[in-house]
Amino acid sequence: MPDAPLHDRFAFTVFTPTYNRAGTLARVYESLRAQTTRDFEWLVVDDGSTDPTRQLVERWQGEAEFPVRYVAQDHLGKHVAFNRAVREARGRLFLNLDSDDACVPTALERFLFHWHSIPEPQRHEFSSVTALCVDQEGRLVGDPYPEDVLDSDPLAVRYRYKVRGEKWGFQRTDVLGEHPFPETLAGQYVPECVVWSKIARRYKTRFVNEPLRIYHVGGASMVHGGSPARNAAGGRLQHVTALNEEIDFFRHAPGQFCRSAVHYARFSFHTGTGLRRQYGDLTNRLARLLWMVWLPVAFAVFLREPK
Repeated sequence: MPDAPLHDRFAFTVFTPTYNRAGTLARVYESLRAQTTRDFEWLVVDDGSTDPTRQLVERWQGEAEFPVRYVAQDHLGKHVAFNRAVREARGRLFLNLDSDDACVPTALERFLFHWHSIPEPQRHEFSSVTALCVDQEGRLVGDPYPEDVLDSDPLAVRYRYKVRGEKWGFQRTDVLGEHPFPETLAGQYVPECVVWSKIARRYKTRFVNEPLRIYHVGGASMVHGGSPARNAAGGRLQHVTALNEEIDFFRHAPGQFCRSAVHYARFSFHTGTGLRRQYGDLTNRLARLLWMVWLPVAFAVFLREPK
């Protein structure tokens, strides 16, 4: 009997990027041990940890009732680890569960239920299912969706429906393979919305008002922190993407695009990008107008920040 295609061995690849998180990684492991389905693999990509992460995962590999895979790389950033995991994934659906979070025991089962609730003739139009999060005390994190089941896309949900806060969902692995993170900023922060926005232009998402992720509030972030200059290149990429590719939502959320104009210029200054280049990297008239109007504010913010 021929081998199954690489992305068709399991329903899910649960991907956990980690960097010196040996102290919290057990939350993920215990959550996966408690899952009511075993149709998944756990893929840990270690982004250059210097703590006992490898030994911990190797111990779990010997005792887990599901496949546990460990991949090590140099400290290049979560976005590089994400691309590596997509290439390595053996599941049809790709679910990122961070190294300091957890999920409810029925999370994978419920995600499959919602995915299969999409009529099969329409399923090719969708890339994902996204659910809600609660904190470690069981309190809802962020806003619920305006409907218990909403078929839309992340851009409309953000700008038109104005839904805020942490959410959690999977993407089809094949779709992620078509939309990798840019790796030119290896070692720096690259916002996930840069990729999600591109996918949103081609595919729908089913959003459900069901809390499936336990988001531990108050821990240190793997990607954020430090001075604004540290993550300036990624911040600049995030806001130039909004101004160039999402500006058609301006009438729904003008304030957000004004803020993006400020952040775009502010982060550009931190990266040493001059005014001519800032102007030239904007591709539409409205974005350029917003940039010119808010440029003095952005420069004032830049001057006050640590370099």
